[in-house]
Amino acid sequence: MDWAPRTRADDARGSRSTARPERLAHALARVSRRLEEELGLALREARVPIEQFRILEALAERGPATMGSLADAALVERPTLTKIVDRMVAAGLVFRRPDDEDRRRVHVALSDDGAALAGRLGSAARAQERRLASRLGAADAARLRALLDALD
Repeated sequence: MDWAPRTRADDARGSRSTARPERLAHALARVSRRLEEELGLALREARVPIEQFRILEALAERGPATMGSLADAALVERPTLTKIVDRMVAAGLVFRRPDDEDRRRVHVALSDDGAALAGRLGSAARAQERRLASRLGAADAARLRALLDALD
């Protein structure tokens, strides 16, 4: 499924109600859902849920991370993250190791298999990013990124 932004012509054809402007939060959620569904196609082939992909991606980009920082980076609630990481440890994708200075803190790191999977799935995410940037154009893509960063 290729993602395509809505146009005024779409609205004129009645594909979206123009009687009342869509709330911004709803529009953001709608686009986010569409992008996740598109990426989900590649992830389903690898049998990787989107939450696991976000964890793999965060670890591949940042290196080993504490559970708290990983939860923030992967957009996953901390109690949920523990369960997901347990499954990923069992699958051999990540491993836990205690912090050198504070044994109560735990770091999560990619295994070799996890790093390889992150690389394969990352290419699908980068391709999606290129398609989106191509549809928007470089200036609008940069402007959108800046606007989203301002909201964060």
